[in-house]
Amino acid sequence: MDERFAEHLEHPVARGHRPDGGHDGHAGGALCGDLVRVSVAVAGDTVVDAGFDAEGCGALTAAASAAVDLVRGEALLDAAHVGTQPIAAALGGLSAGKLHAAELVADALHAALGQAAWHDAQLAADPGRTLVAMSGGVDSTVAALLAGPGAATVTLELWRDPENDAEASCCSANAVRAARAVAHGLGLPHLTLDLREPFREGVVDPWLAGHAAGLTPNPCVGCNGRVRLDAMVQLADRLGAATLTTGHYARTTPDGLVRLAADPAKDQAYALAGLDPATTRRLRFPLGEHTKDQVRALAREHGLTVADKADSQDLCFLAGTGRARFLARHGGLDDRPGDVVDTGGAVLGRHRGAHLYTVGQRRGLGLDGTGTPLYVLHTDPAANTVTVGDRAQLATTRIALDGLRLHRPAAAVDRAKLRYKAEPVACRLEDDVLVLDAPTEAVAPGQVAVLLQGDAVVGHAAVSASRLHLDGVGSPTEASSAAA
Repeated sequence: MDERFAEHLEHPVARGHRPDGGHDGHAGGALCGDLVRVSVAVAGDTVVDAGFDAEGCGALTAAASAAVDLVRGEALLDAAHVGTQPIAAALGGLSAGKLHAAELVADALHAALGQAAWHDAQLAADPGRTLVAMSGGVDSTVAALLAGPGAATVTLELWRDPENDAEASCCSANAVRAARAVAHGLGLPHLTLDLREPFREGVVDPWLAGHAAGLTPNPCVGCNGRVRLDAMVQLADRLGAATLTTGHYARTTPDGLVRLAADPAKDQAYALAGLDPATTRRLRFPLGEHTKDQVRALAREHGLTVADKADSQDLCFLAGTGRARFLARHGGLDDRPGDVVDTGGAVLGRHRGAHLYTVGQRRGLGLDGTGTPLYVLHTDPAANTVTVGDRAQLATTRIALDGLRLHRPAAAVDRAKLRYKAEPVACRLEDDVLVLDAPTEAVAPGQVAVLLQGDAVVGHAAVSASRLHLDGVGSPTEASSAAA
């Protein structure tokens, strides 16, 4: 046993101590039997005090003691460099079997540092400092690389669920640990910000409620507009950072509006439509002029291990769970069989639950033997019916909007994106009605309409659920069915 390990094990630093005004970070659980709490207090730009408690193996106690010793009295951003490897090194090195203890302690330490920084830190303003939103994927890593050596990084933990695929989620505890390793590999300080409670309240609960009401909500617009980016801008203020850098494929206008990215295939402006211009003016999108292939090439050129890491494909809180299972487990929306009907009310088949279907959906209806392809025109959660019809009945040229928010006059609106991956469609805005130049199919109540002037996002709204589309390509009955 190395004498440094023995010293921390036999005479642990600040075990049982919780500093006045400190903030806690926790890690571990029933699966491994190891539990650790690290508490830190920050004043100004310094970690003024720290302490810990640990239950489990001796390596966990030694690692927590070493971590507290490493950060006590240090500058906050210096403490944010302390991760698994520095903790292990402070103990004279750890075997593979004991390295897990250092990982858990690093998890707890960075959660504590993040909360302390968000609430209590006040670093001097540095116009050259940026805070980088680090997910640990290739996009955020290259954004951090392009941000330069003066950057600090932060990873958000938004969701924790034992049923999730922790490797596929971009916001789980596993993802936070991976992102921290990437940031430290770039020589950058890293903090963890636990936003699970505001994420549940501001993103997941409205998404569940939307499905219960028969809507097609887009949680990413609300998450970016009300939870993630505003929280990180607040942290940037605490750290004296002038800007927040992200790996989104987007650009900005001189007056602080989001613009579409240069690469239409990767454009993420739709998901950023909910941002306030005051927030957008603080953002930097270094990937906005790049293609994905160019970003991966930059990562390979700099020897980054994430160069070929696959993109996350699911909503972050679904990762590996499946929408139906998630709705049942977290929203109480279990399977509820009901009738599939045509526009005249004739029963054509049965469905699993109206909340599982959305306007424009064809698969999963179990109606393949009807001859003509049928699509969902309308769902009624109260009656638990799903109304179907042919494709022509999905088309509309007028869309009523709810919650309209504009950053420029209504007359400026000349295009709209009605889905994340959809091409913008030419249109004009008349009061709170979007008038399309050509018919568009499968516009679902609750989905976000992102309003554009050229390539600038000048507003957004939700497709109305309480008012019908004002006309359709088909008959009035068909238009009502498609839009209710």
